[in-house]
Amino acid sequence: MPRWFYQLASPRWCYQITGKLLPGFAIAALLLIAVGTVWGLAFAPPDYQQGNSFRIIYLHVPTAYMAQSIYMTMAIAGAVGLIWKMKMADMVLKCCAPIGAWLAVLALATGAIWGKPTWGSWWVWDARLTSMLILLFLYLGVIALNSAIESESTAAQATAVLVLVGLVNIPIIKYSVDWWNTLHQPATFKVTEKPAMPVEMWMPLLLMVIGFYAFFAVALMLRLRNEILRRERRAGWVRELLQQQRG
Repeated sequence: MPRWFYQLASPRWCYQITGKLLPGFAIAALLLIAVGTVWGLAFAPPDYQQGNSFRIIYLHVPTAYMAQSIYMTMAIAGAVGLIWKMKMADMVLKCCAPIGAWLAVLALATGAIWGKPTWGSWWVWDARLTSMLILLFLYLGVIALNSAIESESTAAQATAVLVLVGLVNIPIIKYSVDWWNTLHQPATFKVTEKPAMPVEMWMPLLLMVIGFYAFFAVALMLRLRNEILRRERRAGWVRELLQQQRG
């Protein structure tokens, strides 16, 4: 295993490195989301079919992508925690869940706002929408299970198993529009294909997606640093750090 993998197991090292990375990611998130929002809402041309209502994609698509990506991050952290017994992986899983839940809520809410003028209804039991709703329930289940078990090690193992079992829902979300006859349109971005939208429409969307990834990094690092301090509060380096801050 490379050295950095074992460094990730050190709460002290993670706390120090996240402190150095936070400012850069925060600035990147702020700039990318600001530019993408202004460009998408004010300067991108209206869609030839949906008019200006399509502009909700500049919030809906990034939040939907992030809700799925965060769950994948939790699954990786859960697998690492179960196999290598790394408590930092357990902390990452725990800290990801509330962020993913909020982004899943945003994805569903913005999808409903988009669906009303497009489909004539706030909600339909479409395969993509239903699987996204299941994803939200999985996030809430992870949060509830973690809170219900007093032992942190037992809670970490239980939530990791739940996350890994729920991983089957991710390909269902991704390929639901291909496997079933759904109202939801196909993916806006595909790595293997050229975007169907003109560059002045997809470029601000790309900025928003990257900006939301940077925002997730910031939110995760902030929550992770608090979790490290809580769990390591009796460690000597934490006491020294708190003394330095008070002094």
